[in-house]
Amino acid sequence: MLIYSIIATFIVSLISIVGILAFFPTDRRSARMLRTFVSLAVGALLAVVFFDILPEMAQDAPLSLNVMFGTVLGSIFFFFIIEKIIHYHHCTCEDKAKGRYKTHLIVNNLFGDGIHNFIDGTIIAGAFLTDFRLGLVTTVAVIFHEIPQEVADFSILVYSGLSRMRAAVFNVAFGLTSVLGAGATYFIAQQIENIIPYLLAIAAGNFIYLAMADLIPELQHEDKRHYVWQQLIWVGLGVALVYGVGLLF
Repeated sequence: MLIYSIIATFIVSLISIVGILAFFPTDRRSARMLRTFVSLAVGALLAVVFFDILPEMAQDAPLSLNVMFGTVLGSIFFFFIIEKIIHYHHCTCEDKAKGRYKTHLIVNNLFGDGIHNFIDGTIIAGAFLTDFRLGLVTTVAVIFHEIPQEVADFSILVYSGLSRMRAAVFNVAFGLTSVLGAGATYFIAQQIENIIPYLLAIAAGNFIYLAMADLIPELQHEDKRHYVWQQLIWVGLGVALVYGVGLLF
């Protein structure tokens, strides 16, 4: 399961870089495709939570379900606080202090991206430690939310003054913290009994927060009816994809 986790996190990191190269918003078409991945990610993340992670957590819960679902709720608040502190998502602040401020923005973004990817690694490893199928569908969901996330991070780094090459190198380097997260989770799980259901609860909170607080608000900016219906279709396809992968394996 450690090997599966490491392979999955490497694949997520590589696909994120491919996403940056393919969908960095240089024109309307690439920007529209990026929103398609946001819609897919919403469906995939929520499907993994409600079809796979929560049922598995409830089945293996070492304590009462109230405690386990309380852990899910607590993790949602935890990720809200983390996001507020390190600003690793879309920064809407104006460049008031010029170069000095931009340097601060680069540090914040990379630090936050590293933590975000480390958490992804722990989630993927926790899923594989529970069940191979759960690890697989979790990896699929992480891939879909990583593509728009990494493109956003890449955009911030380029805006902050880095060349595209340096921004890509930094993205690859900090993306590999997911491998560290997977390895750390595997070895901690060997030492602490009954930790897996808690890791699943944290994963559920993370995915719910990402879908509801970060991704769905992005979709709400769309006001053209034709594209709104397209968004709903792609969200549904994200759900169907995760459900189908779960049935297949």
